[in-house]
Amino acid sequence: MKKTKQIKVGKVLIGGGAPIVIQSMTNTDTRDVPQTLKQIFSLADLGCEVVRVAVIDDQAAESLQELVRQSPLPLIADIHFDYRLALKALNKGIHGLRLNPGNIGARWKVKEIVSAARDRQVPIRIGVNAGSLEKEILAKYHGPTAEGMVESALRHVELLANEGYDQVKLSLKASEVPVMLQAYRQIVQVVDYPLHVGVTEAGTVRSGIVKSAVGIGVLLAEGIGDTIRVSLTGNPVHEIPVARQILQVLGLYKQGAELISCPTCGRTQVDLVSLAEKVEDRLMSLPALDRPLKVAVMGCIVNGPGEAREADFGIAGGKGLGILFRKGKIVAKVPESELLTVLLKEIEDYVGKHGLTSQI
Repeated sequence: MKKTKQIKVGKVLIGGGAPIVIQSMTNTDTRDVPQTLKQIFSLADLGCEVVRVAVIDDQAAESLQELVRQSPLPLIADIHFDYRLALKALNKGIHGLRLNPGNIGARWKVKEIVSAARDRQVPIRIGVNAGSLEKEILAKYHGPTAEGMVESALRHVELLANEGYDQVKLSLKASEVPVMLQAYRQIVQVVDYPLHVGVTEAGTVRSGIVKSAVGIGVLLAEGIGDTIRVSLTGNPVHEIPVARQILQVLGLYKQGAELISCPTCGRTQVDLVSLAEKVEDRLMSLPALDRPLKVAVMGCIVNGPGEAREADFGIAGGKGLGILFRKGKIVAKVPESELLTVLLKEIEDYVGKHGLTSQI
């Protein structure tokens, strides 16, 4: 990974060679403390490490004190336009700010935020989105471009740098993956701040997963990115398993469960699609584990223990009968109707042995 400066959000280290951090954002009304906390705990259970909350008014800012007190994760306040909300969020103990200094207004307002953030050692994320670039930048580049996003980010960085503040994290998000890729590739050539990577407005769970996996995955494979968010329309709990999988596929996440399943062919005589989907659902609900876990669901003996020999355990179907195997060795023959139950029991036992509470 490209070496960046290191900042700390609560107790979570970001950048400077630290493991890549998974983030999300609540979609509850921040003023509704019980519901917001419920969502934060759900995100934490799935492996989220930092959560952002929208601070839309004074009441939302007031709620931060209780949210910070009870949250199991560091919280970032999402602020736009009103510098007073940023100051109040800092007074309530927030662990990080997300704002664009350029839309805060007069320089003295930015200066007040920086002074309060410095006193509390709270980092600021400058979030640039292609869809909300300054009018003069849009005119200069004839629309939202990677070059325009970089120029906007550097303008905001300069505002903070002029106040002697470098506890900064950057994001340059676009809904168009090629634009987003170009923006991040350009910004790493000129700054060494930690980068928050994501595809904004990626879409629903179905389409957004593809865009996020391509955009985030390409950058991470190039060594760009210190923290990520998979932005999906709907409940943010769907974002975390996807983020974990992206990191896992790239060998950057060592605590997840990975499903291996064959594509099926004419030899398949069991309902493999249904089996694989049910196992995947269970794996995605697991908490973070203390080591990688590979689970295989294979359609026949040919592709069973052989091609999936590296799996910790798995099942392979036959005609009315299947096998359970561990590390390529057959340990039991099982009626087809019991394959799922037996495999889930293996997963449950593994999770229990490692001192975790499974949601299976």
